[in-house]
Amino acid sequence: MDQREKAFGWAARDSSGLLSPFSFTLRANGEEDITLKVLYCGVCHTDLSTIKNEWGNAQYPVVPGHEIIGVVTDIGLKVSNFKIGDIAGIGYIAFSCLSCENCSSNFENYCPKLVPSFNGTLPDETTYGGFSNKITINEHFSVKIPENLPLPGTAPLLCGGITVYCALKNYGLNRPGLHLGVVGLGGLGHLAVKFAKALGMKVSVVSSGGKREEAMKILGADSFLVRGNSEEIKAAQGTMDGIIDTVPAVHDIVPLIGLLKTHGKLLMVGSPDKPLELPVYSLMSGGKSIGGSMIYRRREGYARNAKVCCCTSYNSRSGGGANGLCQYCYGAT
Repeated sequence: MDQREKAFGWAARDSSGLLSPFSFTLRANGEEDITLKVLYCGVCHTDLSTIKNEWGNAQYPVVPGHEIIGVVTDIGLKVSNFKIGDIAGIGYIAFSCLSCENCSSNFENYCPKLVPSFNGTLPDETTYGGFSNKITINEHFSVKIPENLPLPGTAPLLCGGITVYCALKNYGLNRPGLHLGVVGLGGLGHLAVKFAKALGMKVSVVSSGGKREEAMKILGADSFLVRGNSEEIKAAQGTMDGIIDTVPAVHDIVPLIGLLKTHGKLLMVGSPDKPLELPVYSLMSGGKSIGGSMIYRRREGYARNAKVCCCTSYNSRSGGGANGLCQYCYGAT
């Protein structure tokens, strides 16, 4: 008898960016799997780029969503970390080999066999994400959500939050007193500000002028530079220990490198669909460096330790809500 559950979600069928109702079948809950009833799901720019096939990798129909909070409704016989009724979170990773050099070093995010939790292919299913009512995943790639965190504001931490936190930690830019620049104030950017302030850092936001009040009054940034204002950028030259660049579109990074102190670091966590110009001499002349970071290491205890939650805008899982929220987010970065 087929033990697989029926599920319902909202799927993109083409690159128009519109979502429509979609019914599908979950894989059978395996020995190491848990099944969740989805309660909340964040919207990440990766969802938006995939829906519109901006990177050329969409496997339609695409049910997006990889910042997922849900309640455990079923567990496999070998599941040890969860019980029915627990609140669990799922991020970007649905599978890694767990045996390669990267996985053995707890860098599953760089596993060459990584499969994402949506728009991916496993041996027994296509992965459909959290814009749905149910999801099944291996317990290794889920995390128990602490009771002290509000669930709507916790969902975006499962990709956006841990992406910026891991980048700062892995590059040594998570120490009190350091001066961090945050470029862009979308989902990743606003979480970068909140984490940096929680870690005791000085924060300067570099973004469009219309976001000054949000950056300083709501998020607590120490200063604000209007991207494109040459006078403000010039006045801040050589003042920052590091910069985290969250912008997912093509942009000029030469002025950003000028903001760095000697041996400063520019961390790229946005994912433009076209190459950026690399100003080599600007790096050489100050001993500066550019690094990249993709999603997260599962072992990081980011949310519980830093006590940070996302600023949220809540929509129901109706078609108007899902499509409306995606359209809003297209313009939010």
